[in-house]
Amino acid sequence: MVRRCAVPRCVAPRQAPWAPASHPDPRSHVNGVPAVKSALETLNPTRVKMTVEVPFEELKPSLDAAFKTIGEQIQVPGFRRGKVPARIIEQRVGRDAVMEEAVNNSLPQFYGEALQEHDVHPLGQPEISDLQVPGADGDDFTFVVEVDKRPEIEVPDFSDLQLTVEEASVSDEDVQSRLDGLRARFATLTRVERAAQHGDFVSLDLSATIDGEEVDSVQDVSYEVGSENMLDGLDEALVGLSAGETRQFTAPLAGGAHEGQEALCTVRVTAVKERELPELDDEFAQSASEFDTIDELKADVERAALNDATFAQGIAARDQLLEVMLERVEIPVPESVVEAEIHAHLEGEDRLEDDEHRAEVDEITRKALRSQFLLDAIVEKESVKVEQQELIEFLVMASQQYGVDPNTFAQSMDKDGQIPSMVGEVARRKALATILERVSVKDSAGNVVDLNAAAPGTEDGEDESDEVEVDGAVDVEPEAAGDIEGAGIGDEAIEEKAGA
Repeated sequence: MVRRCAVPRCVAPRQAPWAPASHPDPRSHVNGVPAVKSALETLNPTRVKMTVEVPFEELKPSLDAAFKTIGEQIQVPGFRRGKVPARIIEQRVGRDAVMEEAVNNSLPQFYGEALQEHDVHPLGQPEISDLQVPGADGDDFTFVVEVDKRPEIEVPDFSDLQLTVEEASVSDEDVQSRLDGLRARFATLTRVERAAQHGDFVSLDLSATIDGEEVDSVQDVSYEVGSENMLDGLDEALVGLSAGETRQFTAPLAGGAHEGQEALCTVRVTAVKERELPELDDEFAQSASEFDTIDELKADVERAALNDATFAQGIAARDQLLEVMLERVEIPVPESVVEAEIHAHLEGEDRLEDDEHRAEVDEITRKALRSQFLLDAIVEKESVKVEQQELIEFLVMASQQYGVDPNTFAQSMDKDGQIPSMVGEVARRKALATILERVSVKDSAGNVVDLNAAAPGTEDGEDESDEVEVDGAVDVEPEAAGDIEGAGIGDEAIEEKAGA
């Protein structure tokens, strides 16, 4: 699913299954020089080629470990399992098999050292070529790797930016709408002897048949006419029906084994009920709130509405800031990463042949990647760090969006290796907030906007525009991209921590 979130949430490009979460320390140095040597060639701003040369002495520990592993797997007469000499193992399985085991186990480490030496932040699946395995003891191990990378971005000074947002105001209609919503929560339903109309509640029986055979049915269901949350055409069929009357209509079924199939639906109304709203008086204020009078309740509702309007200014300023920053900075994106994200999204929706939707997802993905690259660059420039409490608050907020217990959600994220991704997400939010504090924000009337006046406890995730649909950024979970051809590396998706 494509959805939005508060920074907005950015793409998490698919990493190589064995890409290191962070650059490891080199395993050995000689006078401060890494024993594993590598040469870097920049193919384009988002792709590099590295030629890696590993001395035999650096590969030997992995070769010894390979002999030990294989020795524990084979049975040789005259030797206990695990005690077979290396020369016997080599005679039994061949040197190539032992060397393949050693290379598979050591290649991620040597690749990681090359990344660290050249400060490369990899994206996606690397391509290994020219793999030269030592033919004899003392020979070097060499390989060539091409990989997409995060582009280098020069972050400019954004402090001269001036943003304009709508004035935070509350109309009488806004207050009345909120009061009506509160009244609806305390409404009563009264049975009436008339035909149903929009806003009424009805008790109904509903059945669906396909080719004369009943495939589903429900009885005595309470339903609000006009809510449009059951079957297409149901609300139109209900309008004008009185208790005891029946009407038929056709509609695609919304779930079950026959989901999407057209069915002949029969609805029978058994009761019509009218919703009666309570009067806006002191008695209502006392029953619906902690206030004694309706005037106090109205004043509080107005304060809450103004508070939300002020918070909306912050949301608008944040979104506008990101748009302006993206316009100011040229940020290339790796085509292979874009295509991988698009393919994964369309495949998940079973819409690979939908060219129009492909174009939409392409635009969204490119913008999301550019946003992530820019914010990651700001994280590094500003040395943004994520505190444990900030990560906990983010996990709690995310768990609430999914309707999951926070502890269960955190354990699930940890099990799936998604905590580093969330650390990166929090870091990007902080980076954007850091820049937002430095720019000028005024409302349409020319008044300076105090972004710190936003309502405490009103989280970004509660803003409808930050939760769903595709007009924000793509949220793509990392996944294994498959084995490296010729190297046999196992699959494990790992993301790089941003700013941690």
